[in-house]
Amino acid sequence: MTEDEAREKLLARRAELAEEDRLSTEARAPVTLQQDSVGRLSRIDAMQQQQMALAAESRRQSERSRIAAALHRLDQGEWGYCLTCGEEIAARRLEHDPSVAECVECAGK
Repeated sequence: MTEDEAREKLLARRAELAEEDRLSTEARAPVTLQQDSVGRLSRIDAMQQQQMALAAESRRQSERSRIAAALHRLDQGEWGYCLTCGEEIAARRLEHDPSVAECVECAGK
């Protein structure tokens, strides 16, 4: 994977994450307590759905941070090298996820 291909893939994924955030805004909204219109189990279900949406938002934020760091490494000419040992990261690993920052060996430690 070339640096241009990696940048394109990272930017596309960042745009997908932004769209996912937009679509999940309602699911993350606070659950209102309305005794007359929603039963207890329905409120519990709504609260569970809200917590799942908040957890998904947290995962998206973590991925956005990894993408930003990878784009910075691309700008600095350091992309594709392990941050821990300095060795090249395997091409197949980068093709799968161009935001990875460590080789397989260092990531497993």
